[in-house]
Amino acid sequence: MFDDLPPDLERLLTLRVWQAMWLQRIDRKIAAVRQRQAEEERGRQRRPAPPEWVAAFGIGAGREPAEVHAGGCHMAGPRWRAVG
Repeated sequence: MFDDLPPDLERLLTLRVWQAMWLQRIDRKIAAVRQRQAEEERGRQRRPAPPEWVAAFGIGAGREPAEVHAGGCHMAGPRWRAVG
């Protein structure tokens, strides 16, 4: 067994306090990460399903449909509406 710890009680108690502070800090971080992961999972579960088809619109006042994409297509762009 390793015996590289200091021999006196005062330094041993100091090391114990320091170690306890680090464990509390790590436990708080673990709790925060678990909470964030649970929130992300709830968000994924509650997210509505993408529409089956979307129409991408052009820029301007008339804004005619320019393209039709599958609902989950990443190429649809920012200006789109669901198509029935």
